[in-house]
Amino acid sequence: MTKKDIILKVSDASGLKQIDVKKVVQMTFDSIVDALVRGEKIELRNFGVFKIKQRKSRTGRNPRTNQVIPVPPRKVVVFKSGLEMKQKIR
Repeated sequence: MTKKDIILKVSDASGLKQIDVKKVVQMTFDSIVDALVRGEKIELRNFGVFKIKQRKSRTGRNPRTNQVIPVPPRKVVVFKSGLEMKQKIR
């Protein structure tokens, strides 16, 4: 499912114009990204939690040359699904 599919589904269900729904969906995604950039945790009840996790530095290996390469520490976004989502998926 793409962002366009979400917009169409919400527009059909709510009776709102697609352009208005698109603005709201984009603002929602922008708010989530902005909060993650600030280091905040986003908790959406019954859906899940988005948060930033710090990965440690490690040594990697180039599979072609077998050369050891240092991989620097970095931040990644992690999503943990909520209880209701887990139950519906099962």
